[in-house]
Formats: sequence, structure tokens, C-alpha cells
Amino acid sequence: MTQTSVVQTFGNFIQVPSSQEYLTLNFSPNAAARKRRWGNYGLSADFLGDYFAAFFPGDELPDSRINQRDTVKAAVSYIANELLENAVKYNDDSTGLPVSISLHLYERQIIFHVGNFANSAIAQKYQTFVEVLLAADLDEFYMTQLEKTAMGGGGSSMGILTMMNDYSAHFGWQFQTLESLPNVVKVDVMVSLDV
Repeated sequence: MTQTSVVQTFGNFIQVPSSQEYLTLNFSPNAAARKRRWGNYGLSADFLGDYFAAFFPGDELPDSRINQRDTVKAAVSYIANELLENAVKYNDDSTGLPVSISLHLYERQIIFHVGNFANSAIAQKYQTFVEVLLAADLDEFYMTQLEKTAMGGGGSSMGILTMMNDYSAHFGWQFQTLESLPNVVKVDVMVSLDV
């Protein structure tokens, strides 16, 4: 009997159309190396922000103190850092499979695609959060989670909520069971940011 993988998709998960400008980084699944390099993930996110700001086609706004390229750089750095830290933190290192982050630049949009391989229990907990989030009023849910964080409650997922609330980021998620690794789920997160 052949076992097939199960794929569940939520939110705005799409097949990424090809773009002229894109960059993909892969990170070692080695737990010891990951712990030593934890601070470097922020550097990687900043690199992605710098890289995409250099190619960003946006025009400067006349008579504005706001530099649009700097705004894009800051947004890319923040979002990439949050996505990368979550993917690395929840990756099941025993799979030997890397965490990856890809960014695709379009004329007025940047798409982030992050993939990792999570233990099935962690993936299920994340999927439940996604289902609750998608069914909730974002402003109300954001305030509830903010209060939870202020009271010392863990697992608030404030990074995701901040990306949605402060940056108007659109999320899509895909969870795929693997035939070869029955207790592991491939988790793909897609974030689109209009610029």
C-alpha cells in the first residue's frame, strides 16, 4: 500500500511567479551550529534588506523626509528576521534538511517564502493557531495577544501579528506530511508585502 502525502493550504498561499530578482538562502540543520549562529540570523535578514533595497524600483517622494528605499529595507529586514527565527526555532534538526528563505522582487511587491521541517506535534499546534487567526478579527486578536504577552503568557505569535498589523503583510501557509518522514511536516510560509 502506497502512502501519499497530505497537503493543507491556508490563507494567501500561491505558486510564486518567476521574477528577475530573487535570492534564496539555506541554513544548516545542525542544532549545535544553529545555536552558535543564532545572532547571525539577524545579520542575514539585514543582508536581505540591504540587497533588496539596492534593487527596489520605487521612486523617491518629492519633498518627503521619508526615504522609500530605507522603508523597504527596514520592512524586509524585520519580516525576514521574524520568519527566519521562527523557522529555525521550530525546525526538526534530526531530519538533516535545511531551513530556507527566498525573496522575490516584483515592481510593487516582495514575496517571502520560508520553508522548514517541523515535528508533527509542533506543526499541528502552528496549524491550529493559523486556523484561529484566519477566523478572527485581526485587530481584536492582536490586542488579545498583546495583553497575553504583557501578562507573561508565552506563545503569543506577536511577530506574525505585527507583520500583518504594522506592515499589512498577507500570509499563506502550507503544511505537507512527508512519506519518507512520517513524524515530520514540511511547513512553508509565504508572505507578500506590497511596496
